[in-house]
Amino acid sequence: MRPLLRALLLSTLLAAAPAAPPALAQTTRIVAVVNGDIVTSADVDGRRRLFAINAGLPVSPQVLDRLTPQVTRLLVDERLRMQEVQRRRVAVTDVDVASAVADLERRNNLAEGQLVAQLRRAGVEPRVLYDQIRVQIGWARLIRALLGPQARPGEAEINDYIAAQKARTGQPEFLVSEIFIPVDDPSEAPQVQRFVDDVVGQLRAGVPFPLAATQFSQSQTALAGGDLGWVGPEALDPAVASVVNQMPPGAIANPIRVPGGYQIVALRQRRLVGRDEVTILSMRQVFFPFTAALNPDAPDAQQLQQLQRAQALAGSVRGCEGMEAASRSTGSDRPADPGEVRLEQLNPPPLRQMIAGLAIGRASEPIIAPDGIAVIMVCSRERRNEGEVTPDMARSAIVRDRAELLARQLQRDLRRRAQIEMRNT
Repeated sequence: MRPLLRALLLSTLLAAAPAAPPALAQTTRIVAVVNGDIVTSADVDGRRRLFAINAGLPVSPQVLDRLTPQVTRLLVDERLRMQEVQRRRVAVTDVDVASAVADLERRNNLAEGQLVAQLRRAGVEPRVLYDQIRVQIGWARLIRALLGPQARPGEAEINDYIAAQKARTGQPEFLVSEIFIPVDDPSEAPQVQRFVDDVVGQLRAGVPFPLAATQFSQSQTALAGGDLGWVGPEALDPAVASVVNQMPPGAIANPIRVPGGYQIVALRQRRLVGRDEVTILSMRQVFFPFTAALNPDAPDAQQLQQLQRAQALAGSVRGCEGMEAASRSTGSDRPADPGEVRLEQLNPPPLRQMIAGLAIGRASEPIIAPDGIAVIMVCSRERRNEGEVTPDMARSAIVRDRAELLARQLQRDLRRRAQIEMRNT
């Protein structure tokens, strides 16, 4: 379900980021030299503050010191990646970065511009996030270019993949998100283990998985918030598959040692291959925003007026085109069309039951939330087997696996050939 609709239906409010404490004066120093490019203490401080803020951690010296080793290593790896991107003249524009930031906000249920505003309030320059995303985009494009013809699976390969999936009909598969943290030097394993334990603790405390994945994962899925999509046990490392098979949906596993590093996985859903019959809804919504938070026992005049407007609309609107026209006059920035919605995932259950019983083309009664009132209309219902593998899904899965293998190989090669000088901090 689209984040904007989820925000409307669940009426969640994002807490404002805490104000940044006064920064201590410090001298910027070089902490690493990577093939002649430097990583400074200011680079490290910006990135570790970025993670601490998104993780809801106090921006204290103790917390920042705990993040320093892994953040430094990640910045070194990013320098190596960006050097290779630039050497091969892979272009990444400011528009590309802005689009990725907007997508990150959507995935984390943030309004447009809210992420950058939070960073500034917390004393973190948005450039810290922009630079990280620029590397991720460039690296993904580089890997895709290096795949060459391997990035375009042939019809026979796609058919073989679909046939293999059909042969697994009735077997379990999982909707998984991942964070991969590499370990190139075995002597670094205990330090990395402590770091991934910290990450898991914060994820379980409520840190959005996509934010943590975007900032720290070294997998090709990082820019997509760690989303692996639907995978069977055979597509996962055996140690990961064993853990995922025992996890309930919504759980986050302890860090798992895999070849090349540690993997953190979250199980979002599970289903049987080829058997996922769902109801897909096309809907329209009109939202009447409040100018102040609602007190149910003492609504103000503006809130009562909005309720009257919502009631009038619910009793008079005809068809989804009428809902779209009405949405343009409410002063809300929430889109009339939230996109395809899976009925089975609507929450809370009373709302799901109400939508399930709503006749097509008929407006709902006003739905009152702390920040406004919604009127919803179902435009169409479609029964769909989401468990069937389409050619596009097969193509994406094949290319994803090839890209991940190539990316890890290239990262190891870049580190092996690099001249890296770490300086005492």
